[in-house]
Amino acid sequence: MNYQWYPGHMTKAKRMMEENIKLIDLIIELVDARIPLSSRNPDIDQLGKNKARMILLNKADLADNKYNKVWMEYFKEKGFHVVEINSKSGSGIKSIQGVVQEACKEKIERDRKRGILNRPVRAMVVGIPNVGKSTFINAFAGKACTKTGNKPGVTKGKQWIRLNRSLELLDTPGILWPKFEDQAVGMRLAFIGSMNDEILHTDELAYDLINFLKNKYASLLQARYEIEPEETDEIAIMNQIARKRNCYMKGQELDIMKASALFIEEFRSGKLGRITLEFPE
Repeated sequence: MNYQWYPGHMTKAKRMMEENIKLIDLIIELVDARIPLSSRNPDIDQLGKNKARMILLNKADLADNKYNKVWMEYFKEKGFHVVEINSKSGSGIKSIQGVVQEACKEKIERDRKRGILNRPVRAMVVGIPNVGKSTFINAFAGKACTKTGNKPGVTKGKQWIRLNRSLELLDTPGILWPKFEDQAVGMRLAFIGSMNDEILHTDELAYDLINFLKNKYASLLQARYEIEPEETDEIAIMNQIARKRNCYMKGQELDIMKASALFIEEFRSGKLGRITLEFPE
């Protein structure tokens, strides 16, 4: 299966981001903690040159905790400010405000020297589709979220969200990039649901996921679906998943497509356990 997805609206969204970047002090980039590199749009580094940068390892509760710590250090060594969060539960959200101030301290100091004391930090929130940007903004803003209205240079219909006196956010649509140089990146994006499922072959995707898990997280597969430890054939494992989830067509023929969809959903929702799909070199 060839993994690729770049609908036309993403070109428009990227153009909007390029037009607004001059208004921005900080780029807050959400990545999926299960695939921290593969869920980073390489266009963002080009877009964000000379801007303060923050990475939020979102959905950290779904990723293997020991690798969350490894990835935190990896990005810090690259010069990013990093926070591990779970937008749904709110874990880690409270620490972000302080990290924003730290990331933008040079800008804040420049303003202070010029006698500008109350201009808020303006941050653009970016990330790939389904990485949790809206959930993050809602969790970060709480009930104090107020829109500040259109600003010069902002694409018509786009509005800033004022969190407090010291921070404003510009939300942006989730965008991928035109071509995945490495198909393994596309595959990981498909695993976590950042591509349109309708263009994917669900059974092939499920077999690819089984092949990864049987090498890295075999015990989770065995525990969830009562798979024998010595069983390593992905077709036999999928057949067992289908039996375990009672996925049958008319008669007693296994419904592999239904089982594949259930299996992928159980991975995405964390029912399989905490799983990280890629690791720093």
